[in-house]
Amino acid sequence: MRVRVGVSNRHIHLCKRDSDILFGEGYKFVKRNDLSQKGEYACMETVKIRTDKYEFPYVRVLGPIREYTQVEVSLDDALLLGINPPIRTSSDLDGAESVWIEGPKGKIFKENCCIRATRHIHCNKSEIMNHNNNDIVTVMANGKRMDNVHIKMGDNFTLELHIDKSDAKEYGLNNGDYIDLE
Repeated sequence: MRVRVGVSNRHIHLCKRDSDILFGEGYKFVKRNDLSQKGEYACMETVKIRTDKYEFPYVRVLGPIREYTQVEVSLDDALLLGINPPIRTSSDLDGAESVWIEGPKGKIFKENCCIRATRHIHCNKSEIMNHNNNDIVTVMANGKRMDNVHIKMGDNFTLELHIDKSDAKEYGLNNGDYIDLE
């Protein structure tokens, strides 16, 4: 089965409380563009993410507002920041790295918020018949095996492999390429 590739850059998901601190109470984010998964979008707004070692001044905010704040970085980003974030699925933040987050109205030191996202394939049940939610699979990318790819099923999900920029570089993939699911 052929699956489209989506390459993810560093980004942040915000909870309401942290959004209010960083952007001001009740701030309404401006949609820049829709993402491949229904209801998700990139905002015009960015924040600064920093550690004692390095900072990224323009980290894109993704919407909509979530129940938790989560920073997602690649391996290359983590090395620059001087941190070792765990590879996790969304919302699994226990033991995650801590970083400073700065917005136009305030800044916070957010503990247990920074992860490297698991490689994952978004799909709905009609798209991948031989797999179940949370299965771990292998895919082929340019003749190389990519292991530990998690299946994430949802009724509104669009079939797409999500990897970060470090994985994209390692496997020679770009946004819009296709891989084969074994």
